[in-house]
Amino acid sequence: MKAVIIASINQNLTKAVALIDSISCEQYCDISVAPYYSSIGSHLRHALDFFDCIVTGLDNNAIDLTARKRDVTLAENREAAKSYIYELQQILNSYVGANTDYLLHVTDNLGTANVTVSYTLESILAHANSHATHHFATIGYLLCQQGVTCVIPGFGYNPTTPVKRREGI
Repeated sequence: MKAVIIASINQNLTKAVALIDSISCEQYCDISVAPYYSSIGSHLRHALDFFDCIVTGLDNNAIDLTARKRDVTLAENREAAKSYIYELQQILNSYVGANTDYLLHVTDNLGTANVTVSYTLESILAHANSHATHHFATIGYLLCQQGVTCVIPGFGYNPTTPVKRREGI
């Protein structure tokens, strides 16, 4: 199961690289779209932060999703984001054969306070992939509002979305 989840994540991240390659730096950094005035780069950085928290906390069994690095470089520099994605994909691939017969302690803030819950490696990775897809959908909205057309089949769509509605951006 781990191999399938990691392959799915890598497929999603490869679509992010295709996006980065198909837009300009100005489009990547554009913060003109209301109501949040966030950039494509900031949404990608946020999705990558989630994975970074997993990678950083895995060895100590203390994954803290509130301890995101928020590295502005990933939000502003497309090449840095691509390099990080490639590095992340290598790290994720190394997890395919890892022992996952234990529960991970994952901390997040759900709105009222930090709470720590138990996940398997598979469940936190699946959660991170869904989280990335959610932000990729927002990126699709931002591109539309910017008047940018690029086609990356399935980008920002959950795989369960009916194919007739899942055209990609």
